[in-house]
Amino acid sequence: MSMSQQQVQEHMMTYLESTECRIIEKSPWHVTVKLSPQADKQLTNRPYYWGFVERTGVEPETLSFTFVFDPEQYDKKEQLNASQQPQQDSILSRYFGTAPMVPQIGPGRIQREDVVYGSSRLQQIWNAARQEGSCLYLFEQPAALQRETLFSAAYEPWLGICYKVEMACDVKKEELHFVGISLVTGRIVSPFPERLRGLALSPRLPENIHIQPASISLPQAASLLEGYMTRLLAEMDYGWAEQARERLNEELAVIDIYYEDLLKEPDEEKLAAIREQYSNRRSETTWQYEPKVHLSVITCGLFHLRSIR
Repeated sequence: MSMSQQQVQEHMMTYLESTECRIIEKSPWHVTVKLSPQADKQLTNRPYYWGFVERTGVEPETLSFTFVFDPEQYDKKEQLNASQQPQQDSILSRYFGTAPMVPQIGPGRIQREDVVYGSSRLQQIWNAARQEGSCLYLFEQPAALQRETLFSAAYEPWLGICYKVEMACDVKKEELHFVGISLVTGRIVSPFPERLRGLALSPRLPENIHIQPASISLPQAASLLEGYMTRLLAEMDYGWAEQARERLNEELAVIDIYYEDLLKEPDEEKLAAIREQYSNRRSETTWQYEPKVHLSVITCGLFHLRSIR
């Protein structure tokens, strides 16, 4: 799984906006922000500072960052801006030279970080988002006309689960599958974001609506979705697994040939050590090349959507 620079920027901006960070400057290649207290706690690893703030009740001073999504373009822009700045021209500079730029330190300092796919900061943001949004409870917001009408609208509860499928051998591939199931009818929709596209969702319960009673419990719905994913995995092409096993057999054959003469060691003590090393090498190689499929849940949510029946 990989992400483009645009996708990384969208993920970053979604996090910054949802945590109410203040945008200072923004371009297609970067964003400069002053973190909100929530984002500062999640990203800056300052537990002692925030413990002091909570004990004393002082006004917190959050950090500021420049997150760069395209380092090459951003550096070009910075170099161009630096070349256009007027040179120092004073009596002191004529006699003593140009004063060097002093780096800014302290609360007003703005730190730069390159945020690209695979960077530790992006992973940290994903972990924070996963912790804060591991389970959602949202309602579709109705149009203004619905709030004024006489009859309430019927809302249908849906369970949505985002699964991650990891296919690993000596190489690794990941896929995301977001599927949903109606707790009223049992209908499964995949990909579930298609059902949510264009809808305004909020944790606030809307006016003039009623929730249809569920005929399927949450454990039953989760079991049905798990069965759906199991069938989906069974229908996938596993040619990559067969190729991985072929590479595994080749690697094991190389190990067997290497240790063939060593295992004829007459000294029992040395032979025991060689056998242990031989077994460990085979186990490590098998673990590395043996094809594996792992299914895990990233996030889930209960979505109350207007019934379309």
